[in-house]
Amino acid sequence: MATKKIMLLGEIGVGKTSLVNRFVSGRFGTDYMPTINVEIYTHNLPETATRPALTLLIWDTDGNFGETIFSSVYLKNAAAALIVADATRPASLQAMAGLAAGWRSARPGRPCQLLINKVDLLKPSHEYCLPAELLNAAPPPLRTSAKTGDNVEAAFQNAANDILRRGL
Repeated sequence: MATKKIMLLGEIGVGKTSLVNRFVSGRFGTDYMPTINVEIYTHNLPETATRPALTLLIWDTDGNFGETIFSSVYLKNAAAALIVADATRPASLQAMAGLAAGWRSARPGRPCQLLINKVDLLKPSHEYCLPAELLNAAPPPLRTSAKTGDNVEAAFQNAANDILRRGL
C-alpha cells in the first residue's frame, strides 16, 4: 500500500486539528490544545473502483509557521496540501491566499485544496468574502465543518484522488 504525505496549513485556531481528528477518528472535541510544531496522523483509505488502497500521512502544522513553512524541511515529500481558513475570521481568508500562493511556488504541480472551515458558525445572513486572488481558484474552496463533519471526508478523499491522478 502506497503512503502519501498531506500537509495541513493555516493560521492558529482555524480548525486544522479538529478537521484531521474528525477525519481520522470521526470525532469532534471541544477541548482546545494548540499544535506545537507538527503532529502526524495516519489514515488508511480502502481500495475503491477508481483508486487503490492508500495510506495518508497527514502533517498537522502549527499555525505560527505562516509562510515560513515553505522554507522548512516539513514540506519534504509532501504530495498535497489542505489549506484551512476560518469562515468567521476574514484575516484567515487572506492568510489562506498567501499560503496557497506559497504552496504553488514551493511545490509546483502538487495539488492544493482550500478549506473554509467552521461554516456551521455562520449566521444565515452572514457570508464570508473571499480575497480576489481566491475568487477563481481551481478547485474552488470547499466549505467544511469539523463540528458537523460537513465535507471533511470529501476534502481528504479529493486530496488522495488528486495525488493519484497526478501520479505523485
